[in-house]
Amino acid sequence: MIGQPQRQQISHDIQIAVDAGARLDRACQTIGLHPRTLKRWRINQPQHHHQIAADRRPHALRAQPAHALSEQERHTILQTCNQADYAQLPPTQIVPKLADLGIYLASERSFYRILKQANQLSPRGRQRPRQASRPISTHQATAPNQLWTWDITYLPSQIRGEFYYLYSIQDLYSRKIVAWEIHHNESAEHAAALMQLAQHKEQPKAGLILHSDNGAAMKGQTLLHKLYELGINSSRSRPRVSNDNAYIESFFRTLKYCPQYPSKGFADLTCAREWTQGFMHWYNHQHQHSGIRFVTPDQRHTGADKVILQKRQVLYQAAKLQHPRRWTQHTRNWSYQSVVWLNPERPDTKDQNDVV
Repeated sequence: MIGQPQRQQISHDIQIAVDAGARLDRACQTIGLHPRTLKRWRINQPQHHHQIAADRRPHALRAQPAHALSEQERHTILQTCNQADYAQLPPTQIVPKLADLGIYLASERSFYRILKQANQLSPRGRQRPRQASRPISTHQATAPNQLWTWDITYLPSQIRGEFYYLYSIQDLYSRKIVAWEIHHNESAEHAAALMQLAQHKEQPKAGLILHSDNGAAMKGQTLLHKLYELGINSSRSRPRVSNDNAYIESFFRTLKYCPQYPSKGFADLTCAREWTQGFMHWYNHQHQHSGIRFVTPDQRHTGADKVILQKRQVLYQAAKLQHPRRWTQHTRNWSYQSVVWLNPERPDTKDQNDVV
């Protein structure tokens, strides 16, 4: 609250500016004061415009509640909370313990308020304080083999409780599965071998980023050494956040919900590999992916989608010229998507035509 001397000084300074030719509202705006506030401050006599009335706002005139805690009571509460028996306990534990001893000092809310005013409202136990959340891993890809995502999913067998493990590496830019394998178990050794295979097939340039979640196979020393050997940078999702690796999870859903997926499980590892081989060929070379303007991942991976999308754009423009009344606005968006973001920080960090 601004005191009486400060209000007089502010009014005096504003009046000097007004006498020098400044507008009253502009002078008040410069110091962050509303002109109506200044009018309330001043005495309603033109010849005494420099005199300031007392602050008559409701909160300034409000008297201290009669039931407010005294300074001695506040001091007693702080002393009690800092005693050896209560120093490690929160007010929710202190108040009941005092009640069992026949002592009432104040409510729990008052305890919390007084501790906060004394800068003592911190974790009072030995537990680890809450850690700040790790920032999200944000990356972008403008061409194939710049950003890969990978994960492992379960493929059920026909024996209850037995599974096969599908390792898949997906290029984020084109959505193409660049390498995959199926094994009986989940291990960093299998993952390292798959990374070696993918690197040999694609021959990516330096600076490739590999994004994954925080599974044991993803953090194994064998895989980390292999990534270092291949010059691949590792990126991981935030702990216990399931949607930081959404692209590969979306691929797994496409795989497991296709009509040909064996609902009763695979007979053996060979059957699982043979079926997955056919699915991967369909996904990469025949499936028109909705996230990349309905071209196949292989077409986008090789750059053939530029010509395909351009032909579609010309076709729709010609159709609109032939029947303009059938389009109230623009034709369907067949523009080429130049940038793909993984976990963008803000909506304005990407183009309106880019894939999210």
